[in-house]
Amino acid sequence: MPMCHQPGAWSRKSAVVQAISIDRGVEPAGLQRGRPSLLAVGTIVWLGSELMFFSGLFASYFTIRAHNVGIWPPPSTPLGFKDTVQSGAFTWVLLMSSVTMQKAYWNEEHGLRRAARWWVALSLAMGGAFLANQIVEWFSLGFTPHANAFASLFFLMTGLHGLHVTIGLVAMAGLLGRMVGPGGDPGELPVFQSITFYWHFVDVVWIALYACLFLLK
Repeated sequence: MPMCHQPGAWSRKSAVVQAISIDRGVEPAGLQRGRPSLLAVGTIVWLGSELMFFSGLFASYFTIRAHNVGIWPPPSTPLGFKDTVQSGAFTWVLLMSSVTMQKAYWNEEHGLRRAARWWVALSLAMGGAFLANQIVEWFSLGFTPHANAFASLFFLMTGLHGLHVTIGLVAMAGLLGRMVGPGGDPGELPVFQSITFYWHFVDVVWIALYACLFLLK
């Protein structure tokens, strides 16, 4: 007779162990598989709000452009072939940094920490190069935000994107600093994933910005 109650006893014991694990903040392995972390879900929700913010900027840009009579961009704010090519080259650099950041995450996911560190460092360097080019470009274009509506939107949109790039670079630098130490924090992978999501978002937004500001004339 006692044997008949063993399955139920084991089931109750398993449930108790899972409840204790969750209460301590550690999910059992069976519950972790195929399920994104709460941090990743929160990051996706936050990026959704950021997407709405940039969508508002794009809507403002196209509204002002639609009501503009004459050449766009105005002659007082020329973006020449050199500017387009230079920004295009660094757009490619930013896109490659997204690829390297994803490779860093995959390496970290498989326990290859040394390789992951190198990929993060490369992503950080490429993102820094992109931001440095943006700053140089702002000072070499030959017009200011007060020149006209296009100039105001150009500096506003690229400036806000540059701020997001800076935030991403700071996050990557902090992540790299944590990875330099021996061993690894088991709770670090969700942070790694969230930073990777954010960096992909920054890249996608820039592609849209580059197309609007440099290509669609």
